[in-house]
Amino acid sequence: MSASNRRAMAAIMLAVALATLDTAIANTALPAIAADLHAAPAASVWIINAYQLAMVATLLPLAALGDIVGHRRIYIAGIAVFTVASLACSLSGTLPLLAAARVLQGLGASAIMSVNAALIRYLYPQHRLGRALGLNALVVGVSFAVGPTVASLILSLATWPWLFAVNVPLGIVALAFALPALPHTTRGGHNFDRVAALLNVITFAALIFALGEAAQREPTQYVLGAAAVAVVFGLLLMRREAGHPSPMLPVDLFKLPVFALSAVTAVCSFAAQGLAFVSLPFYFEDVLHRSQVETGFLMTPWPVVVALAAPLAGRLSDRYPPGLLGAVGLAVLSAGMASLALLPAHPHVLDIGIRMAVCGAGFGFFQSPNLKALMASAPPERSGGASGIIATARLIGQTTGAALVALSFGLAGRHGPTLALTAGAVFAGAASIASGLRLFAPSHRAAVSAPTSAK
Repeated sequence: MSASNRRAMAAIMLAVALATLDTAIANTALPAIAADLHAAPAASVWIINAYQLAMVATLLPLAALGDIVGHRRIYIAGIAVFTVASLACSLSGTLPLLAAARVLQGLGASAIMSVNAALIRYLYPQHRLGRALGLNALVVGVSFAVGPTVASLILSLATWPWLFAVNVPLGIVALAFALPALPHTTRGGHNFDRVAALLNVITFAALIFALGEAAQREPTQYVLGAAAVAVVFGLLLMRREAGHPSPMLPVDLFKLPVFALSAVTAVCSFAAQGLAFVSLPFYFEDVLHRSQVETGFLMTPWPVVVALAAPLAGRLSDRYPPGLLGAVGLAVLSAGMASLALLPAHPHVLDIGIRMAVCGAGFGFFQSPNLKALMASAPPERSGGASGIIATARLIGQTTGAALVALSFGLAGRHGPTLALTAGAVFAGAASIASGLRLFAPSHRAAVSAPTSAK
């Protein structure tokens, strides 16, 4: 691998780490931020929701735009916007200003995550793609997992604005690496469909809003209304893009069984991870009465073992079927989450650490093979769309997991973490089954070859 490609990969990994870490870090800091801004708990949730809504709603339009104007341009613009928005977040003195800055930050993170896998595909040959995506999986998994730990450590030393301020110098470093090193990728010959982009934004924003309202047990008419908007505009989007050679919502790629099963696997597995990482801090602090710093260290075994397992799984995915590797890893994750749900009343630190390590091993073993299956099953000229689906599936899974945690607390009160972890084990088991089904699915691309060649 050339020195230029190594610098490009470093820029990609640093930007991905920043975008992913910020998804998780604000969850832990939310009580401190709300108290400092004198915001009600229900209102302070928009610090999280604003970021997630902006990301999920714009991922696919930005991925489609990357196919047209070049993935490099989208990525560099994303780093710049994310860095400026992080500074705005750190300077925000009111909840509305912080929520607005978080929308801008989510837009930057969306640009980063929408095309990162597509850029990696251009940097590495096919026979080494598994290793490269294994590294990407490692960074995404570890960054999301260590969010609570990083937030706890920063809050123990400084105030909450530093959670966002630390992104600024790191973002500048990522830009310094990216500008000279990121590759110029092949561009599509079609035009950007602004109407489809608007329909996509409304569809996914309404979907995430409906999930959040349902989790908070808001009036049924709000939930159903938002869900109806998502369905109606989603159908309008698919109707508009029917027959398009490179649709923004790549429904045609889901005709490929391996691609479709890989996307289902991703949604279910990230829902399981979201259920764990949102519920466990409450369990450790409210039930076991551990401090924020202790909670951070109790969460550490999961990302540490992910860091060990993900690169190994990436190398193995170049030799063995991703469906098999994913099925085994997710079965281990399901068992690990079930064991966390069955923790004794007064567990020893070692009891917790072993169970967290088992979950990390399972999650780390699934992620990079699944990424490779998604990217390799799509035609090369559709890399942007496939990359967008990867990020969208991850965020929808994480958002669903967080919403189910809130619902678990509403239904079970103090026992909400146990219910959430049990649900996580079920989601991981379903993901294991979906992954295993890929062993019996045809892997050809005939389903999309005709419309793609129409370009």
